[in-house]
Amino acid sequence: MRYYFDFFLAILLTALSYFIGSTLLSNGLPIWQALIIGATVVLLGAITEALKGPMWLIILVPFPIGMLSLFLFLNEPWLTWLLTYSITLAIYSVIHVIMSLFFNFHSLIPAWKLS
Repeated sequence: MRYYFDFFLAILLTALSYFIGSTLLSNGLPIWQALIIGATVVLLGAITEALKGPMWLIILVPFPIGMLSLFLFLNEPWLTWLLTYSITLAIYSVIHVIMSLFFNFHSLIPAWKLS
């Protein structure tokens, strides 16, 4: 049961980073689009983990789908997309640091355990 809770929490936190990142530079993504991106990114990472992929692959595989999904949903020029994705990654990293240090939650970036 703990795995499913962590899985859904990772989806919500990932979606939150995409939602906040997109809202800072443009009109922002609707919450349902941010949730779709969060779900696909986390699901792809979980599938890679279930297939016993190495840690670097578990972390690397979700990036292209997150980047492509943001580009398609955002519907903004390339430079705006790039800045939005950069901000999203920064927000995602801050969320990871907080969750890892204070709550021992390591599902966002499994290889980067801070607690």
